[in-house]
Amino acid sequence: MTPPNQAAATPDRVFRRTASIDPQKGVGAVARITAMCFRYPWRAGLAFAATVPAVLMQLAIPFILGRAIDQTLAADRDNPDVRALVLIALTLLAVSVLRGLFTLVQNYSAESVGHALAQDLRNAIYDKVQRLPFSFHDRTHSGDLITVGMLDLEGVRMYFSTALVRTLLLTLLIGIGAWLLLSTDVVMGLLALSFVPFAAWRSTVMRLTLRRTWLILQEKLGVLSQVMEENLAGIRVVRAFAAQDHEMAKFDASSKDALDYSHQRIDVRVRNTSAMTLAFFAAMGLVLLYGGRQVAAGEITVGTLATFLTFMTILQMPVRQLGLMVNAYARASTCGTRLFQLLDMPVEIDDAPDAKNLEVTEGTLRLENVGFGYQGASGQRAVSGISFEAKRGETIGILGAPGAGKTTLMHLIPRFYDPTEGAITIDGQDLRNVTLGSVREAVAIVQQDSFLFTTTIENNIAYAAPFTEERRIRGVADSAQLHDYVLGLPQQYGTVVGERGVSLSGGQRQRLSIARTLMTEPAVLIFDDSTAAIDAGTESRIRTALRGYATDRVTVIVAHRLASLKHADRILFMEDGQIVERGTHEELLALGGRYKALHDLQMHPEADVLEKEAPQ
Repeated sequence: MTPPNQAAATPDRVFRRTASIDPQKGVGAVARITAMCFRYPWRAGLAFAATVPAVLMQLAIPFILGRAIDQTLAADRDNPDVRALVLIALTLLAVSVLRGLFTLVQNYSAESVGHALAQDLRNAIYDKVQRLPFSFHDRTHSGDLITVGMLDLEGVRMYFSTALVRTLLLTLLIGIGAWLLLSTDVVMGLLALSFVPFAAWRSTVMRLTLRRTWLILQEKLGVLSQVMEENLAGIRVVRAFAAQDHEMAKFDASSKDALDYSHQRIDVRVRNTSAMTLAFFAAMGLVLLYGGRQVAAGEITVGTLATFLTFMTILQMPVRQLGLMVNAYARASTCGTRLFQLLDMPVEIDDAPDAKNLEVTEGTLRLENVGFGYQGASGQRAVSGISFEAKRGETIGILGAPGAGKTTLMHLIPRFYDPTEGAITIDGQDLRNVTLGSVREAVAIVQQDSFLFTTTIENNIAYAAPFTEERRIRGVADSAQLHDYVLGLPQQYGTVVGERGVSLSGGQRQRLSIARTLMTEPAVLIFDDSTAAIDAGTESRIRTALRGYATDRVTVIVAHRLASLKHADRILFMEDGQIVERGTHEELLALGGRYKALHDLQMHPEADVLEKEAPQ
């Protein structure tokens, strides 16, 4: 068994660390997120507008307290000015209430911007994933996409409230507060602000470190999501091979790897935040030492010293949150880079600028010298030199050994991929020059993997035509030899299938997939080995029922059982991505080549066994 720490490796990751750690890309991502936040001008403006009075109210509190202390010390003990003290207390209460209200508006508006941005980005990611070509999904694990759509999105969502608004808040607090303090006493003001340069330096160091470590942690969390997703999808295989301990060890190794790196990130943040806090308290000690001497010398009042100390106390929380603010910038930088890397990916299979809808008249499908190779296949062609024509009402059969290129060829016709050589046309229209939606309406494929949604049988069948009549749903189910089985279920067509149709057998899933495809009434109907899990008798009944559908369209059948193809108008035998034999069933038998050898093997397998066992 593969060791746990190796089983989760992903050799070809689309979201690469080296691409995302480029500082210019990180700065560009932050700038782009900032611009996107102002798509909601009223909410963003209100958050910023509320920050200013909230800061002013906050800064007023130290001066009110200082004045109260001086007035109290100067009051006559025998005849205190209670009215003045009450007025100061009420002023302090009013300022505190106003500060709380403005802070409430600021926090609410800032969070509102973040959630609105997250909704737009979430929809954009989902839309992008729907449009990216099969080649992207071939090399990208779903765990990576889940990480981008959840963790990276969350990092971007928090940017406005925890980074941008907090930056304005801290800038105003330090800027206005510095001006007020320096205008009161220059030396004591400089002492009160002496921690700021050190905090700025440590913040910069922490930002660069956290930016790098956050990206690495994202990758580790992506691997963790991949391990979990694969385990859940293959839980029956895991149980069948009693591999729970192996899977648990694999998950524990990935989880521990992510946890260890999280501890490293926490250590970086805590050490730097602690150093900045220490610098802050050191500055406060200097203010207390110098200010105390000034009070003793009669240079300043006790209230003035209290004003400085209260101001520094107010600054204590923002300074402690400086680490969180820097972390928010670092997280937005890396998360935004990965997220925009996905959103900016070119859609290789898309409509041409002047594309028009496909117009089906005669319904003739033609492949002209078609060739195609997958990315990273070292220049090898999966198919090459494929040419054939099929008219409406004709059935084309395709067979060959596994890896001969049959499925690849079937994926080229509905434009899951575009051929790198030659052209595929319907009624003379190159499919690359018409709209993708009209191609998918004209070409329907029943694939080998019969994916079903976690919903009712009726909804699965009517997926392509959700508002169709119940009579038609039952009709296509009957053609797919599924109707009688459904009637035997407790809720019949309202029965909910499990995740990926796990409650159905392989043959039942394939029959349901056939019924779903028959709902579309396409010009070209492709069966890509879609009856492999169905017994021969049921397949024969399905084939008989489908003859009525075949009269109005081109039908292409990929199969391994020759009985599925004997009725085809032409049969193409593929080998190494090329057509090596073609003709009707009788013509290929008479040719005496590969098709006849396969026919003899399937019709008389015992003869082949006896021949091998006969003494030489």
